[in-house]
Amino acid sequence: MANHLKMALVEAIQALHRQGRSKRQIARELGIDRETVGRHIRLGDLRSGSGTAGPGIIPGGVSDPAEVTPGSGSARHTTRANVTPGSADAAGVDPTAGPSCAGRPPPEAGRSLCEPFRPVILDKLEAGLSGQRIYQDLKVEHGFTGSYQSVKRLVRRLEARHPLPFRRMECEPGAEAQIDFGTGARIPGSGGRPRRTHVFRIVLSHSRKGYSEAVLRQTTDSLIQCLENAFWAFGGVPRALVIDNLKAAVTRADWYDPDLNPKLVAFCRHYGTVLLPTRPATPRHKGKIESGVKYVRTNALRGHAFDGLAAENNHLASWEDRVADLRIHGTTKRQVKQVFEGVEKPALLPLPRERFPNFHEAERIVHRDGHVEVDKAYYSAPPEYVGRTVWARWDGRVVRLFNARFEQIAIHAKQEMGRFRTDAKHIVSEKISIVEKGATELLRRARRLGPRTGLWAENTLRTRGVEGMRTVVGLLALARQHTSVEMERACELASGHGTYRLRAIRELMKREVEQKEFSFLEEHPLIRSLHDYGTVVRVSFREGNPWEDRPATLREEDDGLDPENNSNGVRLEGRSTNGLGPALHPTTTANGNGAPEAPTDQSVQQQQQPRELPENGEQAGAPRERAPETEHVDC
Repeated sequence: MANHLKMALVEAIQALHRQGRSKRQIARELGIDRETVGRHIRLGDLRSGSGTAGPGIIPGGVSDPAEVTPGSGSARHTTRANVTPGSADAAGVDPTAGPSCAGRPPPEAGRSLCEPFRPVILDKLEAGLSGQRIYQDLKVEHGFTGSYQSVKRLVRRLEARHPLPFRRMECEPGAEAQIDFGTGARIPGSGGRPRRTHVFRIVLSHSRKGYSEAVLRQTTDSLIQCLENAFWAFGGVPRALVIDNLKAAVTRADWYDPDLNPKLVAFCRHYGTVLLPTRPATPRHKGKIESGVKYVRTNALRGHAFDGLAAENNHLASWEDRVADLRIHGTTKRQVKQVFEGVEKPALLPLPRERFPNFHEAERIVHRDGHVEVDKAYYSAPPEYVGRTVWARWDGRVVRLFNARFEQIAIHAKQEMGRFRTDAKHIVSEKISIVEKGATELLRRARRLGPRTGLWAENTLRTRGVEGMRTVVGLLALARQHTSVEMERACELASGHGTYRLRAIRELMKREVEQKEFSFLEEHPLIRSLHDYGTVVRVSFREGNPWEDRPATLREEDDGLDPENNSNGVRLEGRSTNGLGPALHPTTTANGNGAPEAPTDQSVQQQQQPRELPENGEQAGAPRERAPETEHVDC
């Protein structure tokens, strides 16, 4: 084979190495690869001290290594004179095959392709990698061309040569207890069929004091019940509980960060202890309880039959007192009961005043109404958890809700089936009706709009009672569409009319128009002055004939008319109407600029003159030519 060297060349490598030469110098002197030199140097170090040749003699016929000179023929080739007939060299076989056969070389001497990678394999073994993983890494990282079986054989030899002893772990009194379940005796089940039981076993690591109890199922509740019974049987609590990764205790196994059952964590917190799961698939981490379960199965239960679970537990309790506690333990060489009562029991933690309140626990999803269903009743959760999963824990008195980090988010008193329990803090403010806040809140908001609005709301509640609360709510809703000034004016009008209906306020809001103030005109062509109306009144009530001829000055003084200053341009026409006296008609004439012409005394006198008889042969009743009529304006 290409990797096989003659014994003389191998011994030359070892001799030059002992002289202090480097691998590079040895490879240059002997004309071989440096990796081959390093491999044989390592093999020589492993075999150092195991040779059978005497001092100064190298097996294979080579003299003392000091006599081998670099570059000499003896360093490269072994002469036939130095080979003893019948020896391994004479037969052409490497004598380093092994201690029992001189004609077969050992696999690690020249045949194994894993030898160049021995340091790498050793490092990976120390890192805890398996043979399959080492083989994969050699192929990817180092271009290894050998087979997996070659790597496996070398790994087995290396592990056999370097076994590591197990370290014993002894504990202080009261420091630790180990827990495990085992197979119990069969008991009669339903229908006469035998049913298998499980035996809970806990052992205090210092004294080996134990407690055993049979259960039907390995559930969290069963584990808590057994642990609690054991603590009260011991009269104290150990500081740590070592347990394997059973589902009742560990929800997700992880040596560095395991997920523990929340209920069991609460139990340990109640008793002041902690739970320490072992490494997965490593039973030796709790060796004391492993042998303890076997001891119960072989000594206490084997060969016994029980008619029920209670009978099996009674037998286990009696066996603990009569056999297990009185035995001399094989490791401690002392009686278990004596060590427990004298040393370990005083070191246990004290028991709490009350037992752990055993509760039920399950995951729940918060409904759209913000409640979760627990034991056929409904309990509120914070609004931010709607649609999310929470942990619910309940007993006969209290219901608690926890988030994913197991932080308490709600606590409620236990309700009857079908009842709702809602915490006011869990109701979103937008979902709280203003009516729920009461009349005080309604009046407070109404008064903020104005005093008249607040007064109307107060009177509405006083008049209409409870049904008036919605009316006030509607009033507050109107404030979103109208200003406070409009609200105040409408409420003032409604209060003045004594109406306390929201419909009236709405109507007032619709009809309410902003009033504008207009300035009155003092003069206008169509408006007669008050002085003229006073004159008409005085003339109308004058005794006798109010229109008799009188001096113009007196008549003007009586009438209060100023012929030179009559700006209205209105004249009074006096007519006799049905013999009841004169009737006054304002007569206007248009002057040049279109303004009405003021009446004159002549026109008034002409109207007052009596009708004359027809003259010059005119017949009575014949039409008489009349003057053009003027426009009469009735006052």
